[in-house]
Amino acid sequence: MTELDVRDVPPMERHPKIHDAFEDLAAGESLTIVNDHEPKPLFYEFQAEVETFDADGYEVEQVDDAEFRATFPKRET
Repeated sequence: MTELDVRDVPPMERHPKIHDAFEDLAAGESLTIVNDHEPKPLFYEFQAEVETFDADGYEVEQVDDAEFRATFPKRET
C-alpha cells in the first residue's frame, strides 16, 4: 500500500498528484490518501474516469476534523 499525504499540497495540484501516484501502482495495490476533507468529489472523478479504479473496494475513515484517510484500490488484471 502506498500512502500520500496531500494536506500541504495546494488544492489545484492535489488531484493530478493523486492520479499520478495511482497510475504508478501495480494491479492489486492500493493508494491511501490523507486529506483535510472527505474526498467525495475525487471518488466520483475516479469512478467516472479511471478504468482501473476498484470503486467497490474504496474505503474512507475520518480520523478527526482535519484528517480523512481514503483508500483507492487498483483492480487486479
